Amino acid sequence: MSIIEAKLNGRTSQIAIAKKIVAAIILITMGTLPFWGSGYLTNVFLLVFLYMSIGMMWNLLSGYAGLTSLGQQAFIGIGGYSVAVLTQVYKMSLIWGFVVGAVVGVVFALVISMPIFKMNGAYFTIGTWIIAEALYIFFVKWKFVNYGIGYPITAAYDIPMWGLYLASFAVGIGSIVIVALLLKSRLGLTLMAMRDDSGAAEVRGVKLYRTKLICYLIAAFWVTITGCLLFLNQAYIVPSSAFTIDWTIACVFIVIIGGIGTIEGPIVGAVIYVLLRQILYGFPGISNIILGIIAIVIIIAAPKGIMGYLNNKFNLDIFSIRRKIKK
Repeated sequence: MSIIEAKLNGRTSQIAIAKKIVAAIILITMGTLPFWGSGYLTNVFLLVFLYMSIGMMWNLLSGYAGLTSLGQQAFIGIGGYSVAVLTQVYKMSLIWGFVVGAVVGVVFALVISMPIFKMNGAYFTIGTWIIAEALYIFFVKWKFVNYGIGYPITAAYDIPMWGLYLASFAVGIGSIVIVALLLKSRLGLTLMAMRDDSGAAEVRGVKLYRTKLICYLIAAFWVTITGCLLFLNQAYIVPSSAFTIDWTIACVFIVIIGGIGTIEGPIVGAVIYVLLRQILYGFPGISNIILGIIAIVIIIAAPKGIMGYLNNKFNLDIFSIRRKIKK
């Protein structure tokens, strides 16, 4: 090994150690936030972690698998209603709400995958949105879930704020871990191959349907769990809030401004989105217009998003999914 190679390897090792130290500091700071921060700050970062989670899963589908969905609100609503019905109607524990919600979300994803995976491109996107809208109408007219009146989720008041925050923290960090590990696996390679050229990937032996299905089920599972926490935080659920396309619009905004096809993008995007929503809270009529203008400006200035731009400009690859070449 030459002196130059030794120096490069030493520098790479130092950077890796520095990343781990910074990551540990951030995790400790965020993990202990409820015990030293204000209630308002705790609630803000609780939302950051939950929006980060749904943004990360949307990025997995669209940014890495090429499956652009406008129907993620279906799984958020399923998660919320599972917690509400089981705790309010059947007086069961919250744990059962999460378990049943996750199972129902995965089964629902499995059922709808059969028709929507026969569609490609814009047809797939529209198909996911239509299914979510149909689910909204179904819940509005379904007597079992109290029609469009909804439920108060009184079980939410039994959870201390720090408990809800730590659960949201775990879900947010868990979404990063899941996506990072997935992309470093063989499945991650097949996802990106399918995204770049599905025809060529299929010729090379990639089983398109199975690959899409695994990715879609993982996203459905995690988004449903996140939906449980989102509505526990709100402590009330109605179909109009459970199945609103605003959830998916938030995902799109978070990923587009943060950087689609990067793990760091949804993290940065979630922080920006939640902070902007807090600032624009007093302007409900024009908040989405302002968010849209911001998104357009960022798309023009940095088509790959903030983290995509920084990665290209400064090689700022925080969560590297590169594989080492075995010699």
